[in-house]
Amino acid sequence: MLKINNLYYKYEDGTNALNNINIDTYKGKVIGIIGANGSGKSTLFLNIMGILRPSKGEVIYNDTSLKYDKKYLREYRKQVNIVFQNPDQQLFYSNVFDDIAFSLRNLDVAEDIIKEKVFKALEKVGGLDLVNKPVHFLSYGQKKRIAIAGVLVMDSKVLLLDEPTSGLDPYMTKQMKEIINEISKDKTIIISSHDMDLIYDICDYIYILSKGNIIGQGEKELIFTEDKLIEEARLVKPWLVRIHQKFDLPLFKNEEEFNLYKGKGIL
Repeated sequence: MLKINNLYYKYEDGTNALNNINIDTYKGKVIGIIGANGSGKSTLFLNIMGILRPSKGEVIYNDTSLKYDKKYLREYRKQVNIVFQNPDQQLFYSNVFDDIAFSLRNLDVAEDIIKEKVFKALEKVGGLDLVNKPVHFLSYGQKKRIAIAGVLVMDSKVLLLDEPTSGLDPYMTKQMKEIINEISKDKTIIISSHDMDLIYDICDYIYILSKGNIIGQGEKELIFTEDKLIEEARLVKPWLVRIHQKFDLPLFKNEEEFNLYKGKGIL
């Protein structure tokens, strides 16, 4: 569906931000992009969205290379969309319903269809009770959910999530994980995050960026047990991997699997 082939990006001052990046979303339904600050994650997302244009290489969607004229990008961004780390970058209207409906109204969609799509999107993020709330009364976590709903109304096929749990408390983080799991049933999700527990819990396939280079890729169980790779990328292992290595327990795929094991009285 979405592929990145031999992509390079160089800033105007000559700094190489991305070097020979190759990514294939067919390798998983939820793709994790991880790395320390300055590794190139945000620059990569902006290249995928066509906001930045690569110095070399290409972004390919449905076997077609990205074009950079307004007409093409307008259609492309209906299929490939992004939720930024800071929800205030995507919330423009004072009322939740109007904010989510904005993109559809901009496309002259009929109001009855808009209403149906807005309520469906809010249902997916657990925000139906927020539909008539003023945006400035929302908590940070609620704003995050509304920003996601504002993208879901477009029925995009690929969704980029930039630090979806940043600034959230443990309860809201759990809710966000459930939202991502739900929307990944019919969309390809690409997540950039510093939360390694989140990445391990919900991702199928992972790419590790360091100084603009992909230094590792693979299924999560493989990636997070590579000690030297994790150290080179300046990351920390998820807690499930740490207890696997420290206590010689099975390598559980997620917290639910761990709790099931614990519930049998084995721990």
